[in-house]
Amino acid sequence: MDIERTLAALTLPEKAALVSGKKSWYTAAIDRLDIPALMMTDGPSGLRKQTADSGTTNINDSVQAITYPAAALSASSWNTDLLRQLGEHLGTEARAEQISLLLGPGVNLKRSPLGGRNFEYLSEDPLVAGELGSAYVQGVQSQHVGVAVKHFAANNRENQRFTASSDMSQRTLRELYLRTFEIIVKSALPATVMTSYNKINGTLNSQNRRLLRSILRDEWGFHGAVMSDWGAVANNVQALRAGLDLEMPGQGQASVDSIIRAVETGELDEGTLNKAVRHLLHIIENWLPADHHDTYDHAAHHDFARHVADDSIVLLKNRHQELPLTAKNAGNLVVVGELAAQPRYQGSGSSHVNPTNLVTPLMALQNSELTANYYPGYRLDQSETDDSLAQAALEAAKSADHVIIFAGYPENTESEGFDKTSLMLPENQGELIGSLAKVNDHVTVVLQNGSAVEMPWINSVDAVVETYLAGEAVGEATWDIITGKVNPSGHLAETFPRRLTDTPMAPTFGQDPHHERYTEGVFMGYRYYDTHEMHVLFPFGHGLSYTTFEYTNMAITENEHGATVSFDLTNTGDRPGQAVPQLYVANHASHVPMPTKELRAFTKVAVAPGETKPVTLKLTRRDFSWWCEGKARWQADTGDYEIMIGDSSRDIRLQTKLTMDFKNSPAPVTMETYLTTIVQDPRLRDIFQATVLAPKYAGENNFLAATDENGNLALLQDQMFLNMPLRAVIALGGPAPLIADFIAAANERKS
Repeated sequence: MDIERTLAALTLPEKAALVSGKKSWYTAAIDRLDIPALMMTDGPSGLRKQTADSGTTNINDSVQAITYPAAALSASSWNTDLLRQLGEHLGTEARAEQISLLLGPGVNLKRSPLGGRNFEYLSEDPLVAGELGSAYVQGVQSQHVGVAVKHFAANNRENQRFTASSDMSQRTLRELYLRTFEIIVKSALPATVMTSYNKINGTLNSQNRRLLRSILRDEWGFHGAVMSDWGAVANNVQALRAGLDLEMPGQGQASVDSIIRAVETGELDEGTLNKAVRHLLHIIENWLPADHHDTYDHAAHHDFARHVADDSIVLLKNRHQELPLTAKNAGNLVVVGELAAQPRYQGSGSSHVNPTNLVTPLMALQNSELTANYYPGYRLDQSETDDSLAQAALEAAKSADHVIIFAGYPENTESEGFDKTSLMLPENQGELIGSLAKVNDHVTVVLQNGSAVEMPWINSVDAVVETYLAGEAVGEATWDIITGKVNPSGHLAETFPRRLTDTPMAPTFGQDPHHERYTEGVFMGYRYYDTHEMHVLFPFGHGLSYTTFEYTNMAITENEHGATVSFDLTNTGDRPGQAVPQLYVANHASHVPMPTKELRAFTKVAVAPGETKPVTLKLTRRDFSWWCEGKARWQADTGDYEIMIGDSSRDIRLQTKLTMDFKNSPAPVTMETYLTTIVQDPRLRDIFQATVLAPKYAGENNFLAATDENGNLALLQDQMFLNMPLRAVIALGGPAPLIADFIAAANERKS
């Protein structure tokens, strides 16, 4: 396609049609110019391609597709190679269905565990979400299928999501809620970005020029198209002026007429409309589907879904090495819980997939090496205890050698479209877990859930296995971990607090229908819990293995651009395993509130028993930076930092201090500069000593040059004086001419 010639040939009505969606899932076709329609579909964890005559609200009316683990689980792999392969599999399936744009990944941060859509998002940390999201995007687009990275930006609650404003400081926005998108845009070059429903600081995101133009395009260099979430546009003309390219699903002729009228009246410059059309023409040219249907091996893709779950399931607790269970040590095994027979394996809403081959835990048990008796124990469709079901399970548990109970949130308690109200399991499940633990000392809890769970029963059970929403191979993957066929290597990408009330936003989350106030600032997730030294149920980055790992021989080389951190990783157990080394940085150089540590790099390493592997992680200048609102830029400060290597944010294995010199242009010295700043800077201290404190000025009524009985300058020993700006020193009788000379000399020296 000759983009410019095609653009010149389009009529105003045709341009207006191109920037307005058609038939729920398509861009407009312009038959006169042979411009085809592109189809898009939901699909963060599997295709939800709807049949031609289905409505957008019927989530079950879609083609059969492989149901992969939800992002909450796949992110727990911390495995960028795996996420890239996941993207490749999804891209292959989308290409086979002649899909041009796959709507995903969802990369909003898990600010509160009550977020109704947390199952669809990757992490509470922008680096984890950014790196894994980038790998996913690269994988999908390698198969000639574009993506729509969503939801841009700060869409962290579902209640009133169409109208609520996410209100926060610019530093919070930059360091957390925009950072993930920045990583993906710059490293993975996504075809499109999807705007979210909400506002940021009062401005609707689909009409936010600063967000869509100044930051996304001008600053980050995004060259793709910007589309809206479905129904997110309040005014399509204002949205176009702000930088939106495509309204989805569009309001048919009403959307087209609105644009035509705005151009004709001068409300919308046609050049602005042309920019949007040009972006869409490039998308149409670059992501056209093949003119034939490809095929793929459904069985092989199902096996890959099992592999993703295997690599991601998190062993949260394993007291006394309760797991793995094998045919030799399981003995009389009892399995409890209706979720074993009717598992919760995927999220609800736009990510709902019609699976090709759902294998439940009970079905998979029949093909495992274990044998067990099964008891439902509770009913999923109610929260009250069914005494007959509970008693049957308890009686069986009394004589069992091991009990495994499947528990989790019912589908109707967490979904797109509304937020949760509690982190507790339904009452009948919680009571049953506690009762089972009273009659049996060997209880394992297998969780099926979309987000964090409170566990008042945690000290009563031996093992907890977090499967989140594990996809259509949930049964096979669950037993792979329990039996030790696969050594667990998943690590939490979010913190599990002990109680909902421990979360920093507990008093305010969702309380105001019009505003969500991010009063915690950058202290969200582990940044909050670790800084406040709060007890948590399970920390960010936590995950157990059936083997053990040792970290040794840490070494660091640094320069003004960053640092390289190397260490040795040894498998000290008797099983092959995968470790997830996490590199955290503590900033002691910057004079602004800082979390006690922040994740700055990670990797996943497979290590054989007894093997030692060298690991190298790199830090850039950006990894030492914070967003300075006064200067509207990233700032890296010269000074002291701590480098930590850990197995979680609370399990630090190696730690050392590091002094970085970023050779910044120092701030000018003014009357507002404090004496403590001058004394701590060797260059400034020397100038101050020479121009203000020199002995030759002692007789000029310069109280600053006074000395104590030992001949030391008294000023430098007095914290009260050091905590004063130069203007206050003058107000107290300091020598104004000498201080003026110092300021002039200091700024000349600094320049």
